[in-house]
Amino acid sequence: MTVISPVRTRCPGDFITGIRGAIAHHADWPETAELVAAAMRGHLPGPDILTPAERAGSPHDYVCHTLHVEPDGSFSVNALVWRPGQITPIHDHVTWCVFGVMQGIEYEELYKLSPDGNHLEEVGRSQNNLGEVSGFAPPGDIHRVRNYGDDVAISMHVYGADITRLGSSIRRVYDLPVLAVATS
Repeated sequence: MTVISPVRTRCPGDFITGIRGAIAHHADWPETAELVAAAMRGHLPGPDILTPAERAGSPHDYVCHTLHVEPDGSFSVNALVWRPGQITPIHDHVTWCVFGVMQGIEYEELYKLSPDGNHLEEVGRSQNNLGEVSGFAPPGDIHRVRNYGDDVAISMHVYGADITRLGSSIRRVYDLPVLAVATS
């Protein structure tokens, strides 16, 4: 993944104000993710927040454009651009995350670590459509995201940290065998 840092804030004021208000509750991470998701709904910008060149993505990997970093480092806002077929590794995060789909469809596979720590178990899948907003918080946030579609997908992600300082929102990449959950 390529991370591109901002020159200035590129997010609408009401969007940032809503996130600040949600974080001001000083809730735990799962509740903060829920509050930020609620604030994002109805304020999710469209893909035109990015330039045409940014919306095109990269043929090599998905791209993360940083759009806002809160001065105190409490959150950052990023737009991720996924060309068809691009995928993340299976990973978890350093903090809570909320995402909203601004263009296309994002597909997510959810996992849990086996009790012995030797493999992952697939526990669910979701298709996140245009306009959908969702969030999660560690622990229990092991997932992989991909663009199965034929068009570019763009999503906005709000992380509870300044990922430009951290270099990534990813805490750990899981390179373990995956066992599918049996369905009856």
